[in-house]
Amino acid sequence: MPRLTSPHAALAGLLASAAVTHFVAPKQYDAIVPRSLPGSPRMWTYVSGAAELAVAVTIANPKSRRQGGLAAAAFFVAVFPANVKMARDWSDRPAPAKAAALGRLPLQAPLVWWALKVAGNAAKKG
Repeated sequence: MPRLTSPHAALAGLLASAAVTHFVAPKQYDAIVPRSLPGSPRMWTYVSGAAELAVAVTIANPKSRRQGGLAAAAFFVAVFPANVKMARDWSDRPAPAKAAALGRLPLQAPLVWWALKVAGNAAKKG
């Protein structure tokens, strides 16, 4: 059984937890779906939540961990436009909210790095 503190288990847990929030509290995600995407924001909220959950499961499985890490890196890049939209939309909010929205932007880089590290570690073991 993998340790809960292992990088892959922690990443899978983060993704799975975030995925659940897409279904439990979708309104917050609907608001940051870029308007340029076709279809309804709710559809994109559910699609991204399902994708996040699928990536978490893929990372949790040792046989697919490398692919899961690569998929997580791609996912973090793909959702970056939503974080940019959030930062723009929240520019007139109080300072703490604005700081949180802006803080999400540089956070994507270490998330991508983490996902690539999980993929690389899996490739070395596999």
